Amino acid sequence: MEDRDWRIIQKLYSEKNITKAAQALYMSQPALTSRLKHIEREFDVCIVHRSTKGIKFTPEGEYLVKKAEEVLDKLNHIKNEVQYLMEENAGTLEIGASNYLTMYILPRLLEVFKQKYPAIKYSVLTTWSKNVFSLIYNEKIQVGFTSIDYGGSKHKLLLYEEPIYMVYRDEFAIENLPSLPRIEYESDYLLKSQLDKWWRENFKEPPQVSMHVSNLENCKRMVIHGLGYAPLPARIIKDYSDVHKLQLKNPDGEPITRKTWMLYNDLVKEMPIVKLFVDFVKEYKFNEYM
Repeated sequence: MEDRDWRIIQKLYSEKNITKAAQALYMSQPALTSRLKHIEREFDVCIVHRSTKGIKFTPEGEYLVKKAEEVLDKLNHIKNEVQYLMEENAGTLEIGASNYLTMYILPRLLEVFKQKYPAIKYSVLTTWSKNVFSLIYNEKIQVGFTSIDYGGSKHKLLLYEEPIYMVYRDEFAIENLPSLPRIEYESDYLLKSQLDKWWRENFKEPPQVSMHVSNLENCKRMVIHGLGYAPLPARIIKDYSDVHKLQLKNPDGEPITRKTWMLYNDLVKEMPIVKLFVDFVKEYKFNEYM
């Protein structure tokens, strides 16, 4: 059933005449009659009885008249809601982000955005950075945030970089690291490769890994409690003054950093709230909260 079919039933009931109903609907009489037969075949019932005095609705037809009113009211309600979403910058943003960014960046970012656009809702998927690229490509999410550039994204923007530090509760020097207990955490392959490369450039022996944890937050907590050292990004330790940290640099003296990227697809051109959010993120001052 198309919405015009429900309008035909409704208009036939009010006019009680096929010719008048056709004129009111800007249809020819044969076209309306053909459509009425189609409706009757679809429901396998007789909707009206025809006579020289007009038409009379059957009980089944009167039931469909009642339903036509409900369906058309619902359709108008949906159209009004869609119009409201466009006018009020409302709807649901579908966002994907790495675990680290979901925990340390997104909450404040979405809080500030929601203050400007309170009608917008959010669906946030937390996963590995490499999966965010796939989700963007397959249009499963509208905007993604990652700590690694795996390439292949049509639209991406580097938002900021933060230095990586070796962090330990006790005072230490870089040359002490091979003899100290290290805490390892699960991370994206490319980031781990970058840190492994730094280690090989500075030491011949492997690190003494004393503990494996599932994520960066757990690793930070273990470091704070003096159970070992670990490479941690600046943002995660900015509020802790009782730990010691040494910034990692490559052989040329350039700081090793953790980058944060925003990814988005062509939906930004079609959905106003996605464009609003992308433009907002582009102007957001990330370093103010580092």
